[in-house]
Amino acid sequence: MSFPHSPKALALKSQLFSLAQKTKNPFIANKLHAQIIKSGLNHHHPFPKTLINVYAKCGLLQHALKLFDALPHRDHVAWATILSACNISNLPHKAFSISLPILQQGLQPDHFVFSSLIKACANLGSVYLKQGKQLHGLFLLSPFSEDDVVKSSLVDMYAKFELPDYGRAVFDSISELSSVSWTAMISGYARSGRKVEAIKLFRQSPFKNLYAWTALISGLVQSGNATDALYLFVEMRREGVSIADPLVLSSAVGACANAAVWELGKQVHGVVISLGYESCLFISNALVDMYAKCSDLVAAKYIFCEIRRKDVVSWTSIIVGTAQHGLAEEALTLYDDMVMAGIRPNEVTFVGLIYACSHVGLVKKGRALFKSMVEDFGIRPSLQHYTCLLDLFSRSGHLDEAENLIKTMPFKPDEPTWAALLSACKQHGNTKMAVRIADNLLDLKPEDPSSYILLSNVYAGAGMWENVSKVRKLMAVKEVKKEPGYSCIDLGRESQVFHAGEASQPMKDEILGLMRKLDAEMKKRGYVPDTSSVLHDMDQQEKERQLFWHSERLAVAYGLLKAVPGTIIRIVKNLRVCGDCHTVLKLISTITSREIYVRDAKRYHHFKDGKCSCNDFW
Repeated sequence: MSFPHSPKALALKSQLFSLAQKTKNPFIANKLHAQIIKSGLNHHHPFPKTLINVYAKCGLLQHALKLFDALPHRDHVAWATILSACNISNLPHKAFSISLPILQQGLQPDHFVFSSLIKACANLGSVYLKQGKQLHGLFLLSPFSEDDVVKSSLVDMYAKFELPDYGRAVFDSISELSSVSWTAMISGYARSGRKVEAIKLFRQSPFKNLYAWTALISGLVQSGNATDALYLFVEMRREGVSIADPLVLSSAVGACANAAVWELGKQVHGVVISLGYESCLFISNALVDMYAKCSDLVAAKYIFCEIRRKDVVSWTSIIVGTAQHGLAEEALTLYDDMVMAGIRPNEVTFVGLIYACSHVGLVKKGRALFKSMVEDFGIRPSLQHYTCLLDLFSRSGHLDEAENLIKTMPFKPDEPTWAALLSACKQHGNTKMAVRIADNLLDLKPEDPSSYILLSNVYAGAGMWENVSKVRKLMAVKEVKKEPGYSCIDLGRESQVFHAGEASQPMKDEILGLMRKLDAEMKKRGYVPDTSSVLHDMDQQEKERQLFWHSERLAVAYGLLKAVPGTIIRIVKNLRVCGDCHTVLKLISTITSREIYVRDAKRYHHFKDGKCSCNDFW
């Protein structure tokens, strides 16, 4: 039998460490394990613990757990190793469940165990905030309370919980700030939407490496600051930071998707190709999502078809993309292909599918999908799933079934839920139910200005003028103000932003001239302005003038004047397109024989030949 410190043992040890660092091949891990057993070294330190780590990195956590369970003595190193293995395998729940004995038996965690448990807690999300704070308290009372590595883990945990002030308190207590500490704190501010503090801290950091840039950019994207993220990405490229890890590219693509900047998205795609990351799965998935959100479904489909090993994110991205663009039948066909390919759908997949059904009235299919989600795939429906199902019933005129769903679902209906049903009642002319639903919505004292417009119109339609007055008084008390509308048009090398009621730019006269010509032509074709969305007390003529100055109309006129003839006009609007503008854009698409794509706050609209992909209900 060989001894633990024999040349053969040391050689095996070296092989294992090399394996852990350089390869993730399960076959090699099993082969080396067999060699250790044959050599009689399987009970000698440090091979079992090293193997636990190796198996985890090879994706064989069950093998690692068996080795851990077989250990005759589990010291701090063993605990830290198996907890780290759970984190590597992305099973933080497992890390917590197996850590209970070490805490219940009174074994004091050391700094390695603390770091692993805190990391697991961070990966589980803010629902584990209580456990995270308890770990923080245990750490402060332990002999390791000054350990900077554990403190860095705490900063990262609070960053992921979006509690940057907690993280900053820990950050300021670290004696020797490392790159990890700085990056975690920058990420904490960025993810929480505190971009000024995030950028300021980044500028102060002595570690402006790729990981710091990635933390800042990805955090800003997550918190909805896509434009700032893109400016920083351009700055990073200008500074020549080497992109050895493609995660920052994924964030840049995501920023283009959120801001719907099609031309810039294509340029980032070019960077991806030039750096050789086009075959990276999560980059490809991000590109599918980006092109779909930028209304270029042809490019999204092409990228999707080029992915060799599609995962659930790949399929879900293209399914949701086609559904949002009104291609319900295509989305359902893709789902069938996904199941045939052996890919298990997730929660987001079913949101997209039920959403698709709602836009073509496939009630039976929507019910079947909801049932399959629960019974076949064991997915617990979220409020979003119930809202999509409610939308399906409402659009299709199944109002009683929609109301019953609201009453029986295991979630308290929120403002958007009641508003969706109320809108459907108004659409289908069910005044009696509309008034009943309106009362429920009014009791919530809604925040969204569009909810007040809906309430006012419903009560006015029912002749309930006292309720109309009540709605207006509530708006005054809550100081409800409609968010200023703006629309951005992307013309390739340039983009222009138009705000409602403004046309203060060099082409103002040309824009207004074209708008008046289009308005005259539309009225010849029977167009009558719908002023029901105008809340202000003013005469009919003034209301019509307000509609005339809506931002999407200004953007479309500019696009017709400036874009290459025959090309698609792409517009992004921060608010929902009002009913009158929706009618106007359909008419303009016919008059000018142009396709107009509008992404508003709710969905995508493809206007062509006087029709819209949303089937006039959004």
